[in-house]
Amino acid sequence: MSSVEATAVDAVDRAEECYHCGLPVPPSTSHYVAIDGSRRRMCCVGCEAVAQSIVDNDLTDYYRHRDAMPEPQKEALPVELQELGLFDHPDFQKSFVQPIGEHEREASLILEGITCAACVWLNERHVARQRGVSLVEVNYATRRARVRWDERTTKLSDILAAIQMIGYRAYPYDAEKSEQIAKRERRSMLWRVFVAGFGMMQVMMYAYPSYIAGEGDISADADLLMRWASLILTLPVVFYSAAPFFQRAWRDIKLRSLGMDVPVALGVGSAFVASVWATLINGPDVYFDSVTMFVFLLLLGRYLEMLARQKAVRGVEELGKVLPVFAERLGVTGEGADASARVPVSQLVPGDRVRVRPGEVIPADGIVLEGESEANESLLTGESRPVLKGRGATVTGGSVNIGSPLVIEIRQVGDSTRLASIRKLMDRAAAERPGIATQSDRVAKVFIVALLSLSVLTYIMWQFIDPDRALWIFVSVLVVACPCALSLATPTALTVATDTLARMGVLVTRGHAIEALAGANRFVFDKTGTLTHGVMEVDAVEVLDGSDEALVRARAAALEQASEHAVAAGVRHAAEGLTLPSVTGLASVTGRGVEGVIDGMTVRIGRPHFVAEVAGLPVPGRVAELERDGGTVVAMGSSAGWSALFRLSDLAREDAPVLLARLKREQIPTAIISGDAAAAVNAVATHLGVDEAHAGMLPQDKQAWVAAKQQEPRAVVAMVGDGVNDAPVLAQAQVSVAMGGGTDLARNQADIVLLSESLASLSQGISLSRRTLQIIRQNLWWSFTYNFTSVPLAMMGLITPWMAGVGMAGSSLLVVLNALRLQKRSARGR
Repeated sequence: MSSVEATAVDAVDRAEECYHCGLPVPPSTSHYVAIDGSRRRMCCVGCEAVAQSIVDNDLTDYYRHRDAMPEPQKEALPVELQELGLFDHPDFQKSFVQPIGEHEREASLILEGITCAACVWLNERHVARQRGVSLVEVNYATRRARVRWDERTTKLSDILAAIQMIGYRAYPYDAEKSEQIAKRERRSMLWRVFVAGFGMMQVMMYAYPSYIAGEGDISADADLLMRWASLILTLPVVFYSAAPFFQRAWRDIKLRSLGMDVPVALGVGSAFVASVWATLINGPDVYFDSVTMFVFLLLLGRYLEMLARQKAVRGVEELGKVLPVFAERLGVTGEGADASARVPVSQLVPGDRVRVRPGEVIPADGIVLEGESEANESLLTGESRPVLKGRGATVTGGSVNIGSPLVIEIRQVGDSTRLASIRKLMDRAAAERPGIATQSDRVAKVFIVALLSLSVLTYIMWQFIDPDRALWIFVSVLVVACPCALSLATPTALTVATDTLARMGVLVTRGHAIEALAGANRFVFDKTGTLTHGVMEVDAVEVLDGSDEALVRARAAALEQASEHAVAAGVRHAAEGLTLPSVTGLASVTGRGVEGVIDGMTVRIGRPHFVAEVAGLPVPGRVAELERDGGTVVAMGSSAGWSALFRLSDLAREDAPVLLARLKREQIPTAIISGDAAAAVNAVATHLGVDEAHAGMLPQDKQAWVAAKQQEPRAVVAMVGDGVNDAPVLAQAQVSVAMGGGTDLARNQADIVLLSESLASLSQGISLSRRTLQIIRQNLWWSFTYNFTSVPLAMMGLITPWMAGVGMAGSSLLVVLNALRLQKRSARGR
């Protein structure tokens, strides 16, 4: 075969492998780099950036001269690039590093090698000691890390090197890379389980005769032969299958930290060494069968726990893979207006027109130009029913077109899209650790110290009672009480709950939100856009200065053109089709109104008392008459006097009575605090059965009212409002909930966002949050009960090492499976 043919065959064989690192390329990805004139495919954005940097730095000889792909545990970088500090390159950092201040940066990383809460603690403590690092948080369930540093003092590459020094690997977070690491972990663990299981069966075959044979039935030579055979078969189990236990334990000891692997390694190691010594000196007992069985059962339990944990996390990662790789762009430059081309989604820019066929995923946020169809937005909002999309309707990237073809004009791409904002908020929640999880980790670390002390004490005690059994009882105590289940109890349940809530359209953006929502004993609501639809319609206009009504509507809309409030949107809608006058000096006074200059005159629109200040006249009596019907009255006037009054109406949400009735049944106090007029607020409060209503409140008044309620004994206040305009009171409440349908999510500061804008979803979220705390309490109760019951039994010699292995693995698996029950969400918000 010629060299050209060989190259061609090799290219075919490697068609689905990353040219840079050799890992399989996910079918849905599209990452390419031109190397030596050929377009080479990469598995993820990280490899793409690395390979591009290799080319840009004239280091392509790296690819020509390498004779093998990099090992999985080693960074796929030539030494020259490591010295250049690729990870510090601004272009490489764009996808996972965010600026926090002028010199502070924050990176989202994924850690490989995390096996227990002690690993999390070790990484956090070690990285926090690095010069220039101001924050480091690691999520045990997702293996995600958030690191913040001062770029004047340290570099990201130094932080990654510090993590590598203690035996872990850190990668820039990428959903594709995360899935590849998960697959590698599963494959490696499965092989270790297989070797341990095969070794256990063979060793048991040699050990079985000694259990059933009578005294003298087996000759000394035959017994010695079976011992040596068992020893040989146990070697790969101990030095391959159990190797990670020893490696991590040795690392923890060197760093003066006690992790979950220390007692396991101590137990397996001491039992194996004692059995080897007994074989060499022809001692009375060997326990290779117990060693191999223990390792197999422990690995099997951890493998099943890994599968369950990755299943729980997978839902959170789905948003990172929902967008398509390619889109059909219309009107390609140089071709006809109707010409189209398949282009990578990453190349789309605002203004592009794309065609989305039935069954395809909408590639970015935009508006419909042509066609009428339905979109499935369930992954983004939790609403399973298709949403009608016609000409002029907005569409969200990540939703699925399920009807007929649509032509869409792209408005937002990349980090500006709604999907990207949702992912950022979810990342924020995953990076924060709630107090309940921190307490569990602290207890687990103390428990390990107590466990080692009890094990040593037990060994010494049994040396006086029955020296022949002392070692195995020592091993049993070490293993049976290892607090793995305690470390898994809280983070796994919180991760599953966060995923399940997101599928309901309830987006958790802060780590403490689930615990706080479950314990909330007072609910406070804003009115407009929260208990009502927030779609304000002008149903009456009274002109007070004799001007033309159309002119009055146009002036009002011009003043409100930059406001995000629902009232402003209603005023603008009332002036559709009219030519708006030019406005200068626009200024918004939060909670009161807007001021601007029209035709050289200062004009205000907003609350009547706000406008009265510039008009220099008392509030007209018609304001009270218009408010009497429950509408919201907005006034407009200038230094020349009053111009007009606008009455706007808004309908209560259909699902609001369900939530309020549920809270009333549970005897949870409710209140409305609103900036609207008293008549409008009281009308809604009466209709929905709210306990108390407060109108005409400025943002600072709302914040002060909530702060006063928080002073009551054991008060936990939940505030439900607008994620942007109600920022002060949302920040004041113990848990804040925002209606997220029309809100700028990138600026949303709420702890929870209702993507579906459904109060019924909030009711379901309350139920699931309470159930989550119940699951956590069940897990903690089981963990403590198991440990405090099994330790005395093991110390009395009633639990053998293999039983201890089953108990330890089973307890960890039980808490994970118990947490997964949260995925079976209730269809009703009780």
